[in-house]
Amino acid sequence: MGVEEVRPLYEKAEAQLHPTTRTLLARWPDMQKRYTADYYEFTVRDKVIRQPLYTETLSHLRIPKVALPKYADWGDVLRWLLTENVPGEFPYAAGVFPLKREGEDPTRMFAGEGGPERTNRRFHYVSKGMPAKRLSTAFDSVTLYGEDPAMRPDIFGKVGNSGVSISTLDDAKKLYSGFDLCDPATSVSMTINGPAPMLLAFFLNAAIDQQVEKWLVGSEGGQKTPDSGICYQGDLPDGNTGLGLALLGTTGDRVIPADVYEQIKKDTLRTVRGTVQADILKEDQAQNTCIFSTEFALRMMGDIQQYFTTNRVQNFYSVSISGYHIAEAGANPISQLAFTLSNGFTFVEYYLSRGLKIDDFAPNLSFFFSNGMDAEYTVLGRVARRIWAKAMKHKYGANERSQKLKYHIQTSGRSLHAQEIAFNDIRTTLQALLAIYDNTNSLHTNAYDEAITTPTEESVRRAMAIQLVINREFGLTKNENPLQGAFVVEELTDMVEEAVYQEFIAINERGGVLGAMERMYQRSKIQEESMYYETLKHNGELPIVGVNTFLDPNGSPTVTPSEVIRSTDDEKRAQVESVRAFQERHKDESAAALAHLQRVALTGGNIFESLMEAAKVCSLGQMSQALYAVGGQYRRNM
Repeated sequence: MGVEEVRPLYEKAEAQLHPTTRTLLARWPDMQKRYTADYYEFTVRDKVIRQPLYTETLSHLRIPKVALPKYADWGDVLRWLLTENVPGEFPYAAGVFPLKREGEDPTRMFAGEGGPERTNRRFHYVSKGMPAKRLSTAFDSVTLYGEDPAMRPDIFGKVGNSGVSISTLDDAKKLYSGFDLCDPATSVSMTINGPAPMLLAFFLNAAIDQQVEKWLVGSEGGQKTPDSGICYQGDLPDGNTGLGLALLGTTGDRVIPADVYEQIKKDTLRTVRGTVQADILKEDQAQNTCIFSTEFALRMMGDIQQYFTTNRVQNFYSVSISGYHIAEAGANPISQLAFTLSNGFTFVEYYLSRGLKIDDFAPNLSFFFSNGMDAEYTVLGRVARRIWAKAMKHKYGANERSQKLKYHIQTSGRSLHAQEIAFNDIRTTLQALLAIYDNTNSLHTNAYDEAITTPTEESVRRAMAIQLVINREFGLTKNENPLQGAFVVEELTDMVEEAVYQEFIAINERGGVLGAMERMYQRSKIQEESMYYETLKHNGELPIVGVNTFLDPNGSPTVTPSEVIRSTDDEKRAQVESVRAFQERHKDESAAALAHLQRVALTGGNIFESLMEAAKVCSLGQMSQALYAVGGQYRRNM
């Protein structure tokens, strides 16, 4: 049969292909050329980025940043494009951006201890010499439960322990002082849930007032800021310029013209980068720092996103949908992923029910996962990206930006052990390597002594070194899609994705996420999986080196570290006195602000918009108490 006889058959068969299939196959030769060129150009928010596609080894070999398959058969090519594709292309199995950002490692280190000054010093320590300042904030349990520091026995001992104590706007200004919160290279995350709206209001007001300070300095003649007598306790650490401290005791709207303040506020909200966790669903399911009724907490989350949409807040994530704490409570990796994604879709449905448009809020959602030692963690991110992208595209009709699931990884806290604590760094290194291979957008590596204490400077330096060595020394990470093409990775990806869909069905049969929560389904499953893990660890079927196997001759006893980090009594008393003085200074204004906050809540207004004003003159505990009266406190279903 000649060419002319075959051509009609070929064209007939080609015409029967789905239009998307024809488009993908037609683009394949161009894609091959694009990724074998020396440079790759792509656009992010109207900015053209040009990056090299190869790195040279010491042996003078050129390592491709993205390696393409050598397939020739159309069926193989199409299957790969539909299920894998290159980074930055649907379904985003290999990553949501074409290439990693140059000059910025995904490092984001967790810090929080004592008062705001001590944690500020740690932030400057961990970010020293780093081109990007990625600050991750841990809050003490007093703050997590929406309370103010006090001399009460059930509060005083917890102030500033295992997290920083923050109860006023002045605290927030000190905490982030010296970091320009509107610098594109600065990004702040806050691990806070129940009182997230109040802490977010503190943060955004602190960012706005920083820009007011800069305007005052740069205005004609250089206007002087008022001296309130409130100051940063102790010496400023290296790198702290004092930015953020000039307006302690007051706010920007009191010292500059109203029109100038409103313009600065608008510009700040559009610029500031970071995320607040705010995920109340996983709190009920796993972590327990719920303070408001679930319905009221969801309403405030919706109010935050409505405020973000109205004010065009594009670079700050209104919620970090978290699986990390689900995993820490005992869930296996499949349950962690299934519960987290189902929580994410619940937020999507809730925001849609409020009249928000999918593309107005989906880009403001981020995710947070744990990476453990199980095989399934190898493909956690790629499965999450695939499921999210397909749902956003096919179910919700979302645009490309909304289809891209961005996530942070923290190495597993549960895998840290108090026995042979030096071995913890080995586990953390492997977990971090998996996260980097899987193209995580942000990464925190746990310190080896976190099984016993808040990390010391020495252990934090080692934890950061793990990431730096992987990113800057380890040769294979010069390639950005090393997991693609491995048979076991493809097999694991399909297996985990199918298992997650099965869990979605189980949740749906119980009335969806909220219905399953009423039946305690998620909590029960997490507890069962935790018990299974602990049983296998205890009887030795799950080997953990230095804990239940390969013990040293001394029996691998629990190690007592040379330094244990705790807040001092002086720091606790300073925080108690600080919030008391703040309340005294603003006692006349706070009563009116709290009354207005309650009216807004009762009349269906935007609570977060009111919190942005109340946070200027009210403490965290005052705002929590006011909202309890109108929104209800949390009570667990039994």
